[in-house]
Amino acid sequence: MPDPVPPGAWIGFAALFGALIGSFLNVCILRWGAEPRESVVRPPSRCPTCGRGLRWHENIPVLSWLALRGRCRGCRTRISVQYPLVELAVATLWALMAWRSGPSLEAVRGAVFATTLLGIAMTDARSYLIPDEFSLGGLVLGFVFALAGGWHALGTAVLGAVVGFGLLWLVAVGGEWFFKQEAMGGGDIKMMAMIGAFLGWKGTLLTVFLGALAGSLVFVPLAIAGSKRLVPFGIFLALGAAATYLVGPGILEWYGAYLRNV
Repeated sequence: MPDPVPPGAWIGFAALFGALIGSFLNVCILRWGAEPRESVVRPPSRCPTCGRGLRWHENIPVLSWLALRGRCRGCRTRISVQYPLVELAVATLWALMAWRSGPSLEAVRGAVFATTLLGIAMTDARSYLIPDEFSLGGLVLGFVFALAGGWHALGTAVLGAVVGFGLLWLVAVGGEWFFKQEAMGGGDIKMMAMIGAFLGWKGTLLTVFLGALAGSLVFVPLAIAGSKRLVPFGIFLALGAAATYLVGPGILEWYGAYLRNV
C-alpha cells in the first residue's frame, strides 16, 4: 500500500493551483467589470495598454510580474500590483482551505467560495459592480456542492439562497421607500442568494449582521464628515461571509448558549 501524501504536499499543490486560479480571477475582475463587458476567453491575455499578447512565460503567476519588474515587455507601461497580489491571495486561500480541511471536497468548496467572494469584492471596489457571473454562477456552484452532500444539504442550500435573496430584497424595497432613492443594488441581492447557498439560512443572517457592522464602521464616519462618496456594500458582505464560513459555527453556538442561559 503506497504511503499517504504528506499534508505539506497537499497544501503546496493547493497553493500552486490557487495561484493559477488567481491569475484567471484577475482576468475575470478586469473584463467582467469593464464597460462594455468583455469575454474572459477571447482575446487571450494581453497588455491592457498596448494590446500586446502575452507569451506563456510572461503569464506565470507572480513570477512573471517580478521578472518583468512590473512593466510590459513591449510598451514598458507599469503593470498594476493588483495582479500578483490577487494571485498570492488566492494561492493563500486555497492553501488555507487545504490545511483546514485536508484533501476533501469541503476544502475545494471553501476555496471556491472564498475565491468568488474575493472576485466580487475586487470588482465592486473597482467599478461598483457585482457581475452575475460571480453571483449567479456562484449560486449554481453552491447548489452543486450541496447536492454532493445529499438532498437534505441541497434543501438547506436552497433555503439559504431564498432567505439571502429575500432579506436583501426587503431591505432594498424598504430602504427605497424610506429614503426615496435606491438603497441596495441588485448585485448585492443576488450575491446574498449565492452566499445563502453556501452558508445556509443561519449563516446568511450572520453574514448580513457582520457585513452591516463592518460597513457601519466606514459609512458612519464618512457620513459624519459630510462625505458623499459611495462605499460598495458588496465588500462588507464578502468580509462578513468569509468570517461566517471560518468562525460562524462557533459564534452561533456561543449565541445559542447565551440565549439558553438568559
